[in-house]
Amino acid sequence: MTGAAPLVAAVRTAKQFLTYVASGPFQYAVAEALALPDAYYADFRDDLLAKRDLLAAGLTDAGFQVYVPQGTYFITTDIAELAPGLDALTFCRALPERCGVVAVPNSVFYDHPTAGRTQVRFAFCKRETVLTEAASRLRKAFNG
Repeated sequence: MTGAAPLVAAVRTAKQFLTYVASGPFQYAVAEALALPDAYYADFRDDLLAKRDLLAAGLTDAGFQVYVPQGTYFITTDIAELAPGLDALTFCRALPERCGVVAVPNSVFYDHPTAGRTQVRFAFCKRETVLTEAASRLRKAFNG
């Protein structure tokens, strides 16, 4: 950061506190979460599994190669067959205009972006109605 000395000092101070005590305020939330009944977590897991399966089926129907995750709320897909010759970044940039759906190119997470060149991820931690609509839009965009 560059700027006037007092501003730089203020930012450096704030950054120092964020780096070393950032989780302090979350300790109260963690304590509350630990007190929740096991059923809360079972329901949460089951809800995410249902949403994962809903989106995975929709993406498969739209023509994506889907890698079904076991421990996240993102589904990674491969667009190599769906959009031959297109890289994930270009695909993701065009997707909102094409059908109103947003995805993230996995290449942004790689040290060597070519390694994830055709991989795209979608989040399924959303309302079921949103996932159903996204799947429908993708199916129409890629299957006519």
